[in-house]
Amino acid sequence: MPSIARPFRRIIELLDSHRFQQNPADPNWTRSDPVRWIPYIILHAGCLGLIWVGFSWTALLVAAFLYVVRMFAITGFYHRFFSHRTFRTSRFGQFIFAVWGNTAAQRGPLWWAAQHRKHHSHSDEPEDAHSPLQHGLYWSHFGWLTARSNMPTDLHLVPDLAKYPELVFLDRFDWIVPILLGGFLYGLGELLALTAPGLATNGWQMLVYGFFVSTVVLFHATCLVNSLAHTMGTRRFETKDDSRNNLFIAIVTMGEGWHNNHHRYPASARQGFYWWEIDVTYYLLKAMQRVGLVWDIKPVPLKVLEDAKERHRDKAVARAA
Repeated sequence: MPSIARPFRRIIELLDSHRFQQNPADPNWTRSDPVRWIPYIILHAGCLGLIWVGFSWTALLVAAFLYVVRMFAITGFYHRFFSHRTFRTSRFGQFIFAVWGNTAAQRGPLWWAAQHRKHHSHSDEPEDAHSPLQHGLYWSHFGWLTARSNMPTDLHLVPDLAKYPELVFLDRFDWIVPILLGGFLYGLGELLALTAPGLATNGWQMLVYGFFVSTVVLFHATCLVNSLAHTMGTRRFETKDDSRNNLFIAIVTMGEGWHNNHHRYPASARQGFYWWEIDVTYYLLKAMQRVGLVWDIKPVPLKVLEDAKERHRDKAVARAA
């Protein structure tokens, strides 16, 4: 009976993420779990639909738009708000941001924030679940997401978020919002096929481009911060980890590539510390502050900037010598 019940428990865990059982004694606890591959296999397999659904500029533009708005949801809300609390908003705004971030299909806001806070506490140490220095590039980019040890939401790390039942609900059933988005895109495509045939799109095409392709590209771009931003780039600050600043990653993630800056002072809503460091997420947050959607955006302290200038001068002197 236990062997028969186990697959059903695993399916329940996929449907209700708070049903994960902590079991460090399990010899497979920290290894890749085939069941956890299922959502990622479905997402990537959905991209094969490109072979059959054809091409339209309408679907491509929708995919690009959803990439940008959902990347902002991850970088601005899941990361800078829920994980680091670098600005404030209303409770209703907080809920909208959580739903918005959930459309990216990167699990719930509490799980995401808890994992990221743990990462900062143990960055590039053995306890860091996605350190490329400790576990290799593949594991840091993707593999860690399939280990059962990384599946439970550690509510002790996010007590400030766990007190809101609406956020807990979204975190438990983190598959509902992405499925609703997929259904909406299919319905939108069918509606456009009937009412605006000149746009040359339909439900299946919109689903493949707008959901599967956009979500997979978004997923891997986000994962670059865990993998390449700790292996490739420059280091302005001597942090305890091996975080790097990487312009390419900053562009594709709307500012998250200034990772060494971020690890030097994670409490700031700004990761591109200087005007030439492109940080689109920060610009959008400032625009939201102007219209009153968010407030109390935390800046980079002058002391941190002065430390960077001093370090730059020291390097220049060393090179001259």
